[in-house]
Parts: sequence; C-alpha cells; structure tokens
Amino acid sequence: MHNSDRIWDIVDGYGQAFVALSDRVFDTPEIAYTETASAAEHARMLRASGFRVTEGIAGIPTAMIGEAGDEGPDGGPDGGPVIAILGEYDALPELGQEAGLAVPQPVGGKVGPGHGCGHNLFGAAAMLAAVALRDYLAEAGIKARVRYYGCPAEEGGAAKTFMVRAGAFDDVDAAITWHPSSVNAVDDAVSLANSRIDYTFHGRAAHAAGAPELGRSGLDAVELMNIGVNYMREHMPDDARIHYAYLDAGGIAPNVVQAKATVRQLVRARDLAGLRELIARVDKIAEGAALMTETRVERRVVSGVSNLIGNRVLSETMQAAFDRLGPPAFDAEDHAYAEAIRATLTPEHIASSFRKVAMKPRMDLALSDFVAPLERPHQGGEGSTDVGDVSWAVPTVQARVATCALGTPLHTWQMTAQGKSPAAHKGLIHAAKVMAATARDLIENPDRLRAAKADHAAFLADQPYSCPMPDEVTPPIPVAAE
Repeated sequence: MHNSDRIWDIVDGYGQAFVALSDRVFDTPEIAYTETASAAEHARMLRASGFRVTEGIAGIPTAMIGEAGDEGPDGGPDGGPVIAILGEYDALPELGQEAGLAVPQPVGGKVGPGHGCGHNLFGAAAMLAAVALRDYLAEAGIKARVRYYGCPAEEGGAAKTFMVRAGAFDDVDAAITWHPSSVNAVDDAVSLANSRIDYTFHGRAAHAAGAPELGRSGLDAVELMNIGVNYMREHMPDDARIHYAYLDAGGIAPNVVQAKATVRQLVRARDLAGLRELIARVDKIAEGAALMTETRVERRVVSGVSNLIGNRVLSETMQAAFDRLGPPAFDAEDHAYAEAIRATLTPEHIASSFRKVAMKPRMDLALSDFVAPLERPHQGGEGSTDVGDVSWAVPTVQARVATCALGTPLHTWQMTAQGKSPAAHKGLIHAAKVMAATARDLIENPDRLRAAKADHAAFLADQPYSCPMPDEVTPPIPVAAE
C-alpha cells in the first residue's frame, strides 16, 4: 500500500529549507531551558508550514507542539491516529566550535555552548518529517493528525519528563524520533534511568586555626559522602553508574571552616525500580556523612528520567523503512572531511562506533555505508535520555542516522565541528525520510499500530509507570527565559 518514493520525494522537496533551519539553530546555540532563539525559529517554521502551534507546554517557555490534520467540529479528534514526531534543539556548555574545521577552534576564540550532540540537526529533521507526512496524508486522503513536539533541555534538563507528567502525550498513539550518530540503525531502546540530586550540607563557620573546634565543615561532609559513594560502587549492579560534581565547595579561603557545601550526585540504574533502590542507599550515605560531621543535610531533586522501553512492532516497522531506503549517500568530499576528523580520534574511538551495533570494526571506512540489522546483541555503554519517559507514556521508536565520521564521540568538539557539514545535512534529510516512512506505514496499517499499542499496554500492566520527577519539582526556568 505504501508509496515510499512519494513520501521521500516530499521530504526532498522541503529538504533545503530545513537544512537552513538546522544551520540557524547551530549558529545560536543555547543550553537547557534557555533555547529562546532556537524555539522561536522552530515555532516560526511550524507556522510557516501551516501547523497549529501551542507554546509553553508543561509551563516551559521553550517547549511547543505543532499540529496538522483534520479536527472535529468541536476541535476534538476526528478518529484518525495521532502520531508524534519528537525534535530537540538544545546545546551543551563549552562545546562551541567553528564549523567545518578538523582542529578545535572555539567560535570567535571564546568558549561557549555548542551542538556537541547534533541537536540542531535533530529538531530540523523531525519537523521536516512531520511536514512531509502531513502533505503525504493530505494527498492520499488519509485521516490522521501529525504532531511535532519541540522538546528543549534534553541535556540534563529532563523537559520531556515534565511534558509527560503534564499529560502532553496522553492522546498520542505512537511517537517517533531519531538521534544524530555515526551509524545507521534502529535504536535498541536501552538506556539508564537517572536522577540528579543536590546534597547541601549546612555546618558552622569558624577560624580554622584559632578555633577549629567551633567549626562544623560542610565541605568535610561532602568529601565523606563521596568516599561513601565510592565504596558503595563495589556493591552496585554492574550497569549502574554514579557521577558527582561540586556545585559549591564552600569558598576559597582555607583558613575558614566551610559552613556550607553542595555536591550534585547523578545516579543511574537499569530501570526505575533499580534507580529508586540506589537513590535510597545514596540518601543513607548522605545522612551518615552529616552525622559524622555534625552538619545538617538538605536534599533537592533536580531532574529525573526513566529508562527507555522498546516496542518490537515499531522497531520492525522502522527497520523495514530503513532497509528500503538504505544508508545516506555520501560523496568524496564528505569522506575527505570525515577522514580529517578521524585523524583526531584514536582507534578505540573508531572501534566503539562499530561495537555499538555489534559489528567488526572497519578502520578503512570513514562514513557509515550500512544499515545495522535489527537482530544484534546489545553491547552496553548506555547513557540516559528523557525520551525514556515518552516511551513509558506511548509506544516509541528511535532511529540512529549517520551525520558524522565513524568514531566521532558525542559531546565533543569533533561532533560540533561536523554539525553544518554537507554530510550532516544529508543525514538530516535521510533521518526525516526514515521517520516519515515509519509513520506513514503505521497509519496505513492500523493493525500494526494496534499491535504496537497492545504490546505497550501489556508491558505497563506488568510494570506500571511512576514518574521519576517528584510532584513538587518544577522545570528550572531561568528568569531570563520567562
């Protein structure tokens, strides 16, 4: 029933307009919850494309939904499925980089934020897929609603978790997304649930030489807490992770007993149940550090995300679309630049790209010329993403599409440098084709969509969702973004 070539032609027709959108977002990188320029560009593009736009989703000024498709006379659904396509546009701090170079060079010589995870491409490709799908459905006379979700603050901000908690996905039938990568593959839907928690220890200042017995050090408490967590690592599950950062070390004067200090602990676990167990143990260590130092500990949850859950039906649907399309068609110029980037990487970096998809490393290959098979062993090395919470709310599938040289690690200057390259632009358009075709195949095959929803419901019946973000935690919107 499907006409792959037609929906791909529609994507190609709009492609350069959305390449330009990704370049504009690249040129104005903004970190979590401050993406005002990027969000404005996305809202403007949605309106210009004929989508109905709602901004300020979940109380987040830079979150939005753009919707296209028929509505009933009362503004409600007309009976067709609702398909969500997720986009992101936030940057990372201190990863600003002049585009197109193969040496580290901050923009204008100043260290600033940059798209070290390719999110400038991410949002643009997702919106391109939504626009092409809307046009295809209109041509075919198929009733359905298409939504583009503009999602800020994925990098540590957990905006999608707040959006899920606010009910933004309650009437969605399936969600589709992607991520820039060095390989082409349907994501294996394995990630770690995580929570960022700030522990602040309140003690008492004193002269560190003249009257040290009067002081109670918050910094000592932080250091003892970190020692306790380090010893706990031997007794955690192998796939759990805990990282930390000092947010406030109490000051720069060593002759003053530091009355207050704050450490942020980032706790990761395989699933939500394991995360809660690990957090409870970390809390006990904090309480113990406070007892040992006679300080008082204050605990504040900053963010939390769930682990991804997969959906076999959606993964098979996306794999079929990917296999029909094949990998992006990179040219000699793309390969030459990729080789220059690879010269800055180690053989271990390059091998890691292949390990992610359980393939034997090919050191002679600069850009991915393959689509990884769906059936492959999982190789570990997971991070975390707030797409996880969407996957608990609605059946979800994600693609990885090559936009950079094999071996390029995310969150690096090398990734940022490739963010406006012709290869990245080709990957952007390719990702839109994969997502649009996947959505189209689901809409044209209602039995497949019903099966995906049934699988999702069966999983939740066994393991109900519980939001990892406490009700009292609100999005950390900076004053300047209001």
